[in-house]
Amino acid sequence: MSITAERKQALIQEYATKAGDTGSPEVQVAILTERISNLTGHFKSHAKDNHSRRGLLKLVSQRRQLLDYVKKNDDARYRKLIERLGIRR
Repeated sequence: MSITAERKQALIQEYATKAGDTGSPEVQVAILTERISNLTGHFKSHAKDNHSRRGLLKLVSQRRQLLDYVKKNDDARYRKLIERLGIRR
């Protein structure tokens, strides 16, 4: 359900805005999106896992807050990010 360290590093390198960037909203949203997609796959075979479902809802909410922050500050950056991640809204 969690992502591997190698996958996390790959996401950080792919979405970093500058060298050594690990905390920008783009990186955080990319990592959250990966975790959300992993949990979504988990629920296909574990439909009654309500404890993990609560965690999924928290992740989705956290991603939504970060995306709202990016949209408030720079709409072009927001549109580019959701297009790269394949998120619709």
